[in-house]
Amino acid sequence: MSEPDADPTAAPTAGPIGNTVPASPPREAVRARLSVCLVFAIMGTTVGGWSARIPEVRREVGLGEAAWGLATTASVVGDFVALAVVTVLVGRVSLRRLSLAGAALILLNAPLMASASTTAVLLANLAIWGFAASLLSTPMNAQAAEVERRYGRPLLSTFHACFSFGLLGGGALGTLAAATDVTPGTQMAVSGGLLGALLVAWGRWLPEEASRPGAEGRLASRLRRRLTPQLVLLAAIAFLASYAEGAAGQWSALYATDVLGSGEAVAAAIYTGLTAAAALTRLVGDRLTGRLGHRSLLRLSLPTTALGMGVALAWPHPVVALVGFAVFGVGGACVLPTVFALAGRQPGLSPGEGVSVAIIGQWPGILLAGPCVGLLAEVWDLRAALLSLVVAVLAAALLSGRIAQ
Repeated sequence: MSEPDADPTAAPTAGPIGNTVPASPPREAVRARLSVCLVFAIMGTTVGGWSARIPEVRREVGLGEAAWGLATTASVVGDFVALAVVTVLVGRVSLRRLSLAGAALILLNAPLMASASTTAVLLANLAIWGFAASLLSTPMNAQAAEVERRYGRPLLSTFHACFSFGLLGGGALGTLAAATDVTPGTQMAVSGGLLGALLVAWGRWLPEEASRPGAEGRLASRLRRRLTPQLVLLAAIAFLASYAEGAAGQWSALYATDVLGSGEAVAAAIYTGLTAAAALTRLVGDRLTGRLGHRSLLRLSLPTTALGMGVALAWPHPVVALVGFAVFGVGGACVLPTVFALAGRQPGLSPGEGVSVAIIGQWPGILLAGPCVGLLAEVWDLRAALLSLVVAVLAAALLSGRIAQ
C-alpha cells in the first residue's frame, strides 16, 4: 500500500483488469478529478443551453432553415483551426493552460453568440465557438486519462457522464429561461458566470500529464510517431462511433415527425430518452470497464448500439422508436470514453498525444453525420438513410476485435 505522502502522480499498483484494488487516492488526485469533471460539465451545459434557445436566436437574426443550416457551418472553420493548433501544441504546452483557455473562451463566447442579432455577428461567434470547443476537447480528455492513471482504475465514462448531465441540465435551464421570458444572452451569461466562478476556484487543480522523455524532439518526428497502428485503429473507431452518435442526436426527433408522423412532444421524448439513457449508462460505465476490460466492453457495446437502431427502424412505431433509440444510447454511451481511455495509455506517448489522434478521427465523424444522412435521405428516405448508422457501428465492432489487450 502507498504511503500517505506518496507521489500523487504515481498510479497505484494494479493487477489484471477487474481485480484492481487501488489505494485511496490522495487529495491532489481527488481535486484533479473534480476539476476535470467541471470542464466536462462546462462543455455540456453550454451546448445544452445554446441548443434550447436556437429557435429564438434564429428568429432574432432572421434566417430561414436553409440559411441557418449554412450559417452553422461557420463553427467548422473554428474547429479546423483549433484541431491544427492543438495537434501541434499538445505535448509541448501545458494541458492545464490549454484546458483553461478553451473553457474560459467557451464561457465568454456563449452570451455573445446567444445575443447575436445580425448574421455577421452570429457567424463570427459560431467560428469562435467551434475554435473554443475543439481547443478544450483534446486537453480535457487527456486530463481525464491522466486522472484515471493516478486513480489506477477506469474513470473516463464518469467524466463523459458529467458532459451528458451538463447537456441535460443546460437544456432544462434553457427551457425554463424561455418559459419565463429570460433572453438567451442573459441565460448564458448567468450560467456562464456561475461556472466561471467555479473554474477560477478549481482551475488550479487541473492536472498536468506526466513528463515523457523525448517530448522536445522535432515537430515532424513527434507527429509521425503518434500514428501507430493502434492509434490509427482507435481513430477509425472514433470516426465511425461519432458519425453514428452525432447522426442519431440530430435526426432522432426528425425521424419521429417525418417518418412516424408523431407530434413534437413524442419527438422530444425520443431525443430525451436517447440522451438520458446515454447519461445514465455512463454512470456505470467505469464499473463495467473494470469488470470486462476495454476491448470486451467495446465488443459488447457496439453490437448493442446497432441492435437499438435496427429495432427503431425495423418497426416504425413511436413506442418501438422510443425503446430503440434508448437502447442505442445505452450501447453507444461508453464507446468514445473507452476509445479515449485506450488512446491515452499508448506506450511511448503522453495521454495528450494519444488522445489527439483519436480526436482527429472523431472530428470528421461529427462533421459529416448530419449532412451525410441528409443527402442519403434525399436519395432514398430518412428511414433508409439511418441504416448507415447501423453499418457504421457494425464496422466499428469489427475493428474493435483488432484492439490489443
